[in-house]
Amino acid sequence: MEAKAVAERQILALVVAAPEALRDQFRRKSGRQAVAIGLRLRLRPNQDTETRTTTIVIRSLARRARELEMEAKGHEQELTAIVKGWRPDLLGELGVGSIVAATLLCAWSHAGRFRSEAAFASLAGASPIPASSGMTVRHRLNRRGDRQLNRALHVVVLTRTRQDDRTRAYMERRRAEGKSDREIKRCLKRYVARQLFRQLESERKGLDAT
Repeated sequence: MEAKAVAERQILALVVAAPEALRDQFRRKSGRQAVAIGLRLRLRPNQDTETRTTTIVIRSLARRARELEMEAKGHEQELTAIVKGWRPDLLGELGVGSIVAATLLCAWSHAGRFRSEAAFASLAGASPIPASSGMTVRHRLNRRGDRQLNRALHVVVLTRTRQDDRTRAYMERRRAEGKSDREIKRCLKRYVARQLFRQLESERKGLDAT
């Protein structure tokens, strides 16, 4: 998906200096819309060399972006099959899709790898770091640890802030206490890390017992 985004940006960058006839078709279009337009471009006998060459390159980039998108969807389907065969319970959690679940499973690996949920949160870069000064007591974001795992927790938090009433209520309460949104998301990441780690450990122990 990152490679697809690069191809989309290349199309938009190329359009900036494209001939007017081409540039008008892409005006105020997003990357995804630019790809769709690029796929529909056709070469015409009356086109000058610059327009013809630019059309060929844009169409080529659009095809690359579409192929990369289809490839990514295929990989995601395979990940989904793996997750469903290993820990399908994760996919029932709000904000946890196949990619997030796969990231969690790769980091967690197996029951007993981490001595505690705090150790798991530390690996995820979701453990609080004291940043107090004077009379102010606060914590800052932890930018260490496994950044892919941290990103997975971030995706879960973003989804829940949009779709989960309890999460939104928690944010409002913490805002009233003077917390910034960044601090609140740090706290939410920590809670999510705890919840998912406990689920991974408990479910796995239950499976082992059977």
